[in-house]
Amino acid sequence: MFCDQCGEKLQANQSFCSRCGREVIGVIPGYPRRSRVQEHVRLLAILWFALSALHVLGGVILVILANTLFLHLHDMGAPEAPTAFLHPLLTFVGFFILAKAAAGFAAGWGLLQREPWARVLALILAFLDLINVPLGTALGVYTLWVLLPAQSEEDYEKYLGAAA
Repeated sequence: MFCDQCGEKLQANQSFCSRCGREVIGVIPGYPRRSRVQEHVRLLAILWFALSALHVLGGVILVILANTLFLHLHDMGAPEAPTAFLHPLLTFVGFFILAKAAAGFAAGWGLLQREPWARVLALILAFLDLINVPLGTALGVYTLWVLLPAQSEEDYEKYLGAAA
């Protein structure tokens, strides 16, 4: 523990700072301070569920459009050669978005269940979602802020231990 005013290292039972004389206001017994990971992991899981639900919606719409409208563009008068790649491309992108949504649901569920693998999965998805402006970028930055620092790994391990 350190003094809030001067930064002097304090002993566990010290009531006043030996350097500046400020009264030490410690942690209330019985109420341990929660780490950043403990405070934010539930909200992080809920946000991953919400973003994944939006991804499912977008992925399903894209797959439906790719297999209806873009499959028959040449029947509507569009030249076949330039539009022939749209059907497979949009189908692939749609299924990729659906797979990412499934991984987002898994990350959210894993964070709520305090699974050890959920932190790594959430970090991978956060990096992938940084290019998904604006919601994916916001959630990606928030996930990285909560789970990426070196201290966060230790806090997450303690958080897992508290659940057991």
